[in-house]
Amino acid sequence: MLGKNLHKYWNRIINTMHEGLIVIAADGTIVMANQSFELLTGYTSSDIIGKSCTMLECDACELAIKSEKLQKWWCALFDPDHPGIKQCRCNLIKKDGTYMPVLKNATVLRDEQGNSLGAVETVTDISKLDRLDQEVAHLSRRLDSEDGFYGIIGTSPIMQQVFDIILKVGTSDAPVIIYGESGTGKELVANAIHLSGYRKDKAYVPFNCAALNESLLESELFGHAKGSFTGAYQHRIGRFESANGGDIFLDEIGDIPLSIQVKLLRILDSKEFERVGEQKRINTDVRIITATNKNLEQLVAQNKFREDLFFRINIIPIFLPPLRERVEDIPALVNTFIQRLMSKTGKNITGLSQETMESFMKYNWPGNIRELKGTLEYAFVIAEKGLIDIRHLPRKFTMAQSITGSADSFAVPQLINDKSSQKDKLINALRQTNGNQSQAAQILGINRVTVWNRIKKYNINLKKSIVV
Repeated sequence: MLGKNLHKYWNRIINTMHEGLIVIAADGTIVMANQSFELLTGYTSSDIIGKSCTMLECDACELAIKSEKLQKWWCALFDPDHPGIKQCRCNLIKKDGTYMPVLKNATVLRDEQGNSLGAVETVTDISKLDRLDQEVAHLSRRLDSEDGFYGIIGTSPIMQQVFDIILKVGTSDAPVIIYGESGTGKELVANAIHLSGYRKDKAYVPFNCAALNESLLESELFGHAKGSFTGAYQHRIGRFESANGGDIFLDEIGDIPLSIQVKLLRILDSKEFERVGEQKRINTDVRIITATNKNLEQLVAQNKFREDLFFRINIIPIFLPPLRERVEDIPALVNTFIQRLMSKTGKNITGLSQETMESFMKYNWPGNIRELKGTLEYAFVIAEKGLIDIRHLPRKFTMAQSITGSADSFAVPQLINDKSSQKDKLINALRQTNGNQSQAAQILGINRVTVWNRIKKYNINLKKSIVV
């Protein structure tokens, strides 16, 4: 029964489709659109019927070029030599001017003689897939954050102050700038700011501003229209548009050219920007997090960084200390990296020898945490099992340690006699550090909680017996 009356319900069937559907005449005129297409694009049927399909500005359209082969065909899809079927991932321009990523299927309709009658196109909104990709990255960051404070390892007072600031700025929309030497973990801090804030379920888009030249940097940040410059074969959504509703992290902000700084200032002031090659204003609601290892005030004095932009991004500064100023965190960092490397490599390497730990505490770590991690990765390649010894460390590290170790102001004292009792060892370590339990723990190769427990166990009075 349904088969006989199929033509009667044809429009209703078409309008039950989840995918958007349009029918295009052989000359490119849109002759029909279903309700899903209207919902997806914002165009009504009256807006588009009778108009050219090029109004959608699909960046995958193969418009005919002025060549002998395609001179007769306005679109390559209608060329008799073309298979007449095209599947692609592309972007369409919605009625409000925003890009919509879609999966498009286009098929040419032909009569019995093979002549083109028109084409049917279906489009599937895949913006949810893009959001799922962001959610996967978001969940990955959560997994990485199981250790420490959102993945940041540190119990030193100076790091506790950093954690306190991170928690406070999470409820704010004010721009945050992270200062710190290379390798101190600025990326982790930016990620922690996002995960601890009310935008944590929205997009988080990190970007290194020093990675590209000026023209490519502008395109990456703000997007571009198809044909806006040589090589711009498709529309591109920029990082600011992708981060709408969430946070964007601009690393190495001190390296961006002055021309890009002007656009950043405009976004901070008006929350608007324009894609490269377009004059259409795009609104974006993002919180900007920046980071640098440079002295921005010095760059301002040298006219290499705009003073007005500096004042706009320097609202909430966070200063990350170098590793040499938080040596009490080294044992915890070492333990965390060793556990991760054990899980990754399967090697039964249980820790550092006391001599190696002492050398780690003395070393200056110019590359900060990144260098510490790299040193342990090297040691995991050389060592087979058990404890990591000095001989397992990179030659560059051991040479630098032997030259600078004895002169470092934070070098720990000599290890105590191994023949002493546990209580005597603890008392000697506490005396050498003037009662500092963290430094005593480093000397003994144990954690601070163990030191505290042993103080209680042996009823050691710090004021009377240790501190002089």
